[in-house]
Amino acid sequence: MVEIAEDGRTWLLSGPASSYALHLTGADELLHLHWGPRIALADAEELAVCPLPVYRPFESPLDGREEYPVEGGPRFVRPALSARTRERRGTEWRFVSYEAGGGGELRLRFDDGGLGITLHYRMRGDVVERWVTLANGGHTGVELLRADAATWTLPDREGWRLSQLHGRWAAESRLVTSALTYGEKVIGSRRGHTGHQHLPWVALDTDATEEHGEVYGCALGWSGSWRIAVAQLPDARVQITGGAGYDDSGLLLLRSGESYTTPVFAGLWSGGGFGGASRTWHAYQRAHIIPDAERDRPVLFNSWEATGFDICEEQQAALARRAAGIGVELFVVDDGWFGARTSDRAGLGDWTAAPDRFPRGLKPLADQVHGLGMQFGVWVEPEMVNPDSDLYRAHPDWVQYQMGRKRTELRNQLVLNLAREDVQEYLWEQLDALLSSAPIDYVKWDFNRCFTDAGWPGEPYPQHLWVDHVRALYALVDRLRAAHPAVAFESCSGGGGRIDLAVMSRTDQVWTSDNTDPLDRLVIQYGFSQIHPARVMAAWVTDSPNTQLNGRVSTLRFRFVSAMAGVLGVGGDLVRWSAEELAEARLWVELYKRIRPVVQRGELYRLRPPTGGLSAVQYVLGQEVVILAWLQAQGYGEPVPALRLRGLDPTASYECRETGEVHRGAVLLHGGLRTGLRGDLDATVLRLRRI
Repeated sequence: MVEIAEDGRTWLLSGPASSYALHLTGADELLHLHWGPRIALADAEELAVCPLPVYRPFESPLDGREEYPVEGGPRFVRPALSARTRERRGTEWRFVSYEAGGGGELRLRFDDGGLGITLHYRMRGDVVERWVTLANGGHTGVELLRADAATWTLPDREGWRLSQLHGRWAAESRLVTSALTYGEKVIGSRRGHTGHQHLPWVALDTDATEEHGEVYGCALGWSGSWRIAVAQLPDARVQITGGAGYDDSGLLLLRSGESYTTPVFAGLWSGGGFGGASRTWHAYQRAHIIPDAERDRPVLFNSWEATGFDICEEQQAALARRAAGIGVELFVVDDGWFGARTSDRAGLGDWTAAPDRFPRGLKPLADQVHGLGMQFGVWVEPEMVNPDSDLYRAHPDWVQYQMGRKRTELRNQLVLNLAREDVQEYLWEQLDALLSSAPIDYVKWDFNRCFTDAGWPGEPYPQHLWVDHVRALYALVDRLRAAHPAVAFESCSGGGGRIDLAVMSRTDQVWTSDNTDPLDRLVIQYGFSQIHPARVMAAWVTDSPNTQLNGRVSTLRFRFVSAMAGVLGVGGDLVRWSAEELAEARLWVELYKRIRPVVQRGELYRLRPPTGGLSAVQYVLGQEVVILAWLQAQGYGEPVPALRLRGLDPTASYECRETGEVHRGAVLLHGGLRTGLRGDLDATVLRLRRI
């Protein structure tokens, strides 16, 4: 809902529990007024007449108070917009108009001598979406050195803490919280994709716990290079600025008549602690971001850890029969099915089935998989090419490269320049033909290499590549989804290297990490859940000892319960599993299917973090409650503590399906529920139903 003051210069956006307010002064200074608990328009109007601080030497009264600080004038904070033309640099805008349109969107229009600047606001639930459109209507060219999506201003508080998700390959999404100090904290990616090192999300609080206190969170929807800067200014005010691009060397050039729309930078305020903030983020994504979010994702099997590159039709069919036997619903053939792809040294770019391994193409295998009652999926990495490929031999100029420099190979591959229209059309033709050649239900879309030589010889402003690559990726996936609406897509980038709100709006789930160790995954999944819901979080059960990373030995029980916290998958070599293991696996898959609606669509409560002893999560959907609990180690024979549940009605009764015991909600909330766990690496699933 958008409310506007009578003077047309104060605006208030409100959701169920929060409000966001801003005001335009008579000097066309756009000031931030409020972001927090829900207020009335009269409250915003009172805030609008509060005077700016008294001028202090060497400081600006605008700093820390402007809604979207630009470069130029009496400002010293990091500008959200830095633009230059042949004549001048900086921005001096004048207000043109506002529009409160359908869908609750507020648009504020400004002009700077032919450069149109539109600030967009939209409240979805208690999440504020912000983005900016820049249109060149009067210059030969406008160079956008920096064009951020938004600057968020926090209220005056003491003792701010910053939470972020950091990591690397196979160790993504680990939560870290630290005191915010004076100066700037900058996170981001200069790698051409979202990156394993940081998810584009931050949260700030002063004294919040999991279920109590104020939390401010911001998340950027962009799948290329990006930057979020959190600044504590000299007067202790805090602002968060973020958008596409990592530095200020140049984002892109707007020629006359061209426009640029930034990605969405979304923000929320929660009075319910970190758990309340997470549940708001999750509800927002299920309602507005994730395609078909109310459709539960199937249990899948992926062939990679079982077979690597050594695959053929008969071998995959044998795995498929084993997978169907334990109740798998989607069988995915990973890398190695195409071209000369017998290792990572060749074949990328040649998206036709290898005649020596699949002499009749993929259709016979897909038909066998469907005959077993499963869907069929394949792995692709369309944005990459091996130098040893038919595509590269035919079009060596189609890759990113700098003239006169070596073409850096990582994982024996180069990055295709998706900003080129001929590359876009080639990939469309190849992938459309692939999806038309066999009954394919699922595509795992991978991206296994960062940008290094991001040049485009002949392009007068090569920075376009960084933005246009991402735009072309979005357009290609959108086009494929429109042409093949029954096909689901998974985003992967060597695990969790491309996870953000924008890629989630085009894919059905994401591959959280290449690390499938069940103990490591608890930490990764805990961090991931701070912003993203279980509905998109793919998690696999693989072999023990763990073959990918650490050789850790764990029970099938622990591996399954760990993976059941998201979208369950299996990635072990089922041909080597014993009859007893297969029988146990089938029981776990059957149990997951029963709890799946609650896990994938329910509200998440993180009961205990994975810090070494007992950890647990809880999901609530309607009358159903599911608890997943893990005991890493039981020290000194100490009794395992009871789990204090959340989100229950204290006046109702709940029956435990595993034991038949009936508990009062108040007892479960305050006294807790015993799990029966003991020893090392033990795990359990507990189901309650309100009666």
